[in-house]
Amino acid sequence: MPGPRPVCDPQDVTSEAARPPEAGAVPDLAALAKVVARQRAELDRLQETAATSVVLERAKGALMARTGCSLDAAHEELRQRAEDSRRTLLEECWITLGSLAPSGRTAVRPPRADAVTDRPPSPAPDGAGPDGEALARFARALVRVGGPQDLARCLLDHLPSGTGAEAVMIYTRLPVGGLELVGHAGVDDVLVEQWRRVPPLSGIAALDVLDSGEARWLENAQADRWRYQLIGEPAERWPTRAWLPVTDGARSADVAIGVFRHRAEPFAPDVRQHLLAAARLCAGPLRMFGIRQNPAIGADADAVRTVFERLPGTSVLLTPLRSPSGDVEDFRIDAATADTSDTVGRRGRELLGLRFRECWPGTAGEPLWQGCLDTLTSGQPYESEPFAQQHVVAGVGELATYSARVARLGDGLVLNWIRHAPSDRQEQRLADVQRLGNLGWANWHLVTGEVNWSSQVFAILDRDPAQGAVPLPQLSSLALPEDMPAVARAVTELMLEGRPCDVQFRIATRDGTRHLRVVAEAVPDNRGTPVEVHGFVQDITAQRSAELALVASERAILTQHGVLQAERTMAARLQDALLPLPKQPVQLSGLRVDIAYLPAQSGLNVGGDWFSAIELPDGDALFVVGDVAGHGVDAVAAMALLRFTAKGMVITGSSLTGALARLNALLLHSRDPQGTATMVLARYNPRERRLVWAQAGHPPPLLVRDGKARYLDRPFGMLLGATDTARYEESECRLAPGDRLVLYTDGLVERPSECIDRGLERLARAAVLPDGGGSDRLLGALLEPERRDDVCVLDIRVPQEDEHPAA
Repeated sequence: MPGPRPVCDPQDVTSEAARPPEAGAVPDLAALAKVVARQRAELDRLQETAATSVVLERAKGALMARTGCSLDAAHEELRQRAEDSRRTLLEECWITLGSLAPSGRTAVRPPRADAVTDRPPSPAPDGAGPDGEALARFARALVRVGGPQDLARCLLDHLPSGTGAEAVMIYTRLPVGGLELVGHAGVDDVLVEQWRRVPPLSGIAALDVLDSGEARWLENAQADRWRYQLIGEPAERWPTRAWLPVTDGARSADVAIGVFRHRAEPFAPDVRQHLLAAARLCAGPLRMFGIRQNPAIGADADAVRTVFERLPGTSVLLTPLRSPSGDVEDFRIDAATADTSDTVGRRGRELLGLRFRECWPGTAGEPLWQGCLDTLTSGQPYESEPFAQQHVVAGVGELATYSARVARLGDGLVLNWIRHAPSDRQEQRLADVQRLGNLGWANWHLVTGEVNWSSQVFAILDRDPAQGAVPLPQLSSLALPEDMPAVARAVTELMLEGRPCDVQFRIATRDGTRHLRVVAEAVPDNRGTPVEVHGFVQDITAQRSAELALVASERAILTQHGVLQAERTMAARLQDALLPLPKQPVQLSGLRVDIAYLPAQSGLNVGGDWFSAIELPDGDALFVVGDVAGHGVDAVAAMALLRFTAKGMVITGSSLTGALARLNALLLHSRDPQGTATMVLARYNPRERRLVWAQAGHPPPLLVRDGKARYLDRPFGMLLGATDTARYEESECRLAPGDRLVLYTDGLVERPSECIDRGLERLARAAVLPDGGGSDRLLGALLEPERRDDVCVLDIRVPQEDEHPAA
């Protein structure tokens, strides 16, 4: 029975005219002419059927857009209209598309009361609604689009100016996850290449739309960038954008359309309804383009296609394309071997994505087509009767015999054509398959003791063929001693009970240890006693090596995690011991001091920021805020060195500038260099309310007086540990009752995406707010959810004249 002609000349023949001619017979040219004429007629019929399907799908899309009904409901509505009007379905589709009304009139009558719809049309708020005339023009234009790229340009051209649309992008969900750009308009080529493939990541608006089935209206770029990855260079290129699901009302969306605008204003209700209606109109064309179909090969698409390309012979992998009623209309080719060709000469990868009946039109009424449908339904393989086929080799035609085989794979089919060639060629192809798969076949006859192995089995077992094959009971002797019991047990159950065998073991070879897999089954006699065993031996060394490497990597990760956890615990305890944080504000020299310390939210949560607030023996108060570069144990050690040394120097009578100079020398000339650090030293005399302070590369203190904030003028001072010629100066400030002085580290004001001046301005504004009272409120007003640095704050307040010192 004739099947598809994958390797034939365009002048193929049918079963009546393609049988091998008898010796001396003259070919029947009249019969060949009849075959060609019949095939041309069949091709014309198929083309007419395809055109009818296109018009039908677009008419259904128009009904869906105007009434909000589902795809099946739209089909039933068109069929009922045609029956009521005594017209054909095709005539009714053309009438529906051609009679779309201008604005103010409805071109498609609403569904009857007994018609089933999946959802009612959404009423427009306050009488607003989509532009009917624009939708009518768009629906009529859809009849002429030839692909998703044309669809994107058509959609952008037919959106009313009131929508403000500047660009359109159409994405489809990939079987492996993520998105693929299938159509675009108004977008430059650079941006298209950057966003052609989108991995399955969080924060992608189009993926969010497909997962939820609901539109996303992005109307605030500044706020939306925190939730989504915005397309554009820069993202503010399109201040507002809409992502719309393309769904037929009954299935989940597999296509999302993005509409981009230069307008920085929300989408009006009528604009939203118009865009949603236009997206529903796109469902029909996209369905016709096959965009929403997922291949039968699923997540391993690229791997399966690569395997098919490397296989000998002629085979294709087919995915069924179904009508709204569920019937199989055709199959799409998702993989093909390099030797496969259709009736017009397209080969291998050129066939991917094409329709089966488009490539081989002559199969429409043949048993092979019904065999494909039966296999898809029942799962039982189908094999055709041998048929003669004209095969062209080097421009010379020769007659060969073929048969077709169909097997189910997942939701699709594998169809291959077998050429009945001489036995030596079949043996060579079998040898190629064994070599590529690194496996070989084996057969043991349990009654006669005859053993047959393919040459690949000897190569896998590293055994000289002159030594002969190993009997089945002795197979376990090839394994390493620790694997022998498992192999012997599996072989015994196979020989005595007929239980299938699938066992893995190791052998020692000249190249090292190999991991093998043996799969075998028994053939019983009429009494159920196993009399023959056949199976295969496969080398899985590469797979096992990868598995063992993965296990070793996981163990190394767990070990490293334990080391990091131990370091985290040690550093946290050390910092808590070295830098205890008071739970309540403290009173020093008549001042009220509120202290806050927050570690970074990433890393070890242990950093180099520190503070000191003590009362000196002479009644003065000493305030220190510092920041050591880095995190972890080294930063904690440097922090402890500077904190205690600075206090000791000032207590023993050193001036502020002298203490900074000595600390700088300490960092530079210690045995283990401690890096760099910044610091502010301040000494307060309560009798004169005089504050003397010095700094080393640190932000200045903030003074709040009478509701106004200003930063103190910084005296000269170099970063600690930067140079051995550093110079430091002091500055003086008189405090008044009610004053507030804020000392802080740079983590309070610095953000990665801006300069520090903006952070200083933000701190000054927050400090003068009426509710900006304690350090906790100050931190809450300034800090981002994700901090990259530690924060340390000393909030110092001078009591009012009538305020109790302890208040």
